[in-house]
Amino acid sequence: MSIKQEHKTSNLTLYRAEASKKLSIPLADGGVSAGFPSPAQDFLDLAIDLNKELIQNPASTFYARVNGQSMEDMGIDSGDLVIIDKSLVPQNGKIAVSFLDGEFTMKKIKFDKDCCWLIPANKKFKPIKVTRDNDFIIWGIVIHVIKSF
Repeated sequence: MSIKQEHKTSNLTLYRAEASKKLSIPLADGGVSAGFPSPAQDFLDLAIDLNKELIQNPASTFYARVNGQSMEDMGIDSGDLVIIDKSLVPQNGKIAVSFLDGEFTMKKIKFDKDCCWLIPANKKFKPIKVTRDNDFIIWGIVIHVIKSF
C-alpha cells in the first residue's frame, strides 16, 4: 500500500492510492486473543495483501490524513489515515468527505428533502446545514480508518 500526495487543504491532505503492486505481510492465522494469551505460533506462514483487503476500486480510492476532532466520538481522531472511495453512492449515515464552500470536511451525511446535513461525531461541534446556496459536493465515502497508537 503506497501513497502519493495528491492535494492538500487546511483540513485534509489527500493521497492517491497505489494498488497496482501486491503488498503481502505476515498474517497471524489463529487471530490475536484480546482475552487470555494463547500459545504463540513458532512462525507465520500465511500472508495478507492490504491492497486487496482495503481497496475495492483502485482508480477511485484515495487516502486522507485527518486534521481535527469533529469525528472523535466515532473513533476517528486527528492524525488518523482514512481510506476514501469516490465511486460509492452517498447514503444516509455514511461518513463522507465533502467539499463545502472551498474546504474539505469529513462528517456523517443525512439527506432531507430540501437539504443535506453534515453531522459531526463530537458534541462540541454543530451540524452543518447544506442548501442550494452552498458550493457543495460529496467527494467520496470513508470506507476504512487506519490508526496509530
